Amino acid sequence: MKICAVIPAAGRGTRLGSDVPKILIPLTDTQTLWTILHRKLAPLVDHIHLVLSPDGAAAFPERPVNVSQSVQPAPTGMGDAIFRGYPIWSQFDAILVVWGDQVFVSTDTITRAIAALNDPHRHAVLPVTRMATPYVEYVFDSDRLTQVLQTREGDVTHPNGFSDVGTFLLGTEGLQSAWQDYLAAAPRGSATGEINFLPFLPFLNSKGWRIEPLEVADATEARGINTPEDLDFFRKLYKNA
Repeated sequence: MKICAVIPAAGRGTRLGSDVPKILIPLTDTQTLWTILHRKLAPLVDHIHLVLSPDGAAAFPERPVNVSQSVQPAPTGMGDAIFRGYPIWSQFDAILVVWGDQVFVSTDTITRAIAALNDPHRHAVLPVTRMATPYVEYVFDSDRLTQVLQTREGDVTHPNGFSDVGTFLLGTEGLQSAWQDYLAAAPRGSATGEINFLPFLPFLNSKGWRIEPLEVADATEARGINTPEDLDFFRKLYKNA
């Protein structure tokens, strides 16, 4: 099975007080978000595709072999970013989406997810972890993913609910056409006005896709870098590693 990792990384770093694109922010004297993600993903996948802002693309260093990029002209949501890479990732059997600030997702989680996707046909693996106060919550009814609750859209999540770790593995066959069907019917978020990617997953489930949860023990894997406090937390973590 051939896998393309896609990293939506069009963030501009302004919320972190940075003057460089978010994915190029340093965590140590020698490592940026990008170098950490690349070192983690490169041995596990066949190709890596970055989706960058125009400024990010201009500032990005020379890319290693088996790394490509596309540009998201405006920050109109993760789904839009992911599907801008379709000409590249459609050539592979599966797409491994990893948010560009999800530096602490473990090699073990990614390896387990790949092993669980034994048949990529209409199949997705969703690593999840229990959170005391989930920012995003995935609601399952037996083996069905029925709903995704998002606090940024005004939803109320439940204590100890399942959250994602910013990592999603999906078979590519039929994915683009399913996204187009979703776009035709999906409501925009009540707060952001965006057509969100995450509710696409229960939509896939409703259309006969299997969405397989994969439980992750360490809830730190769910923490991205969205605030200066997050950045300080991971800088200290990697400094002491």
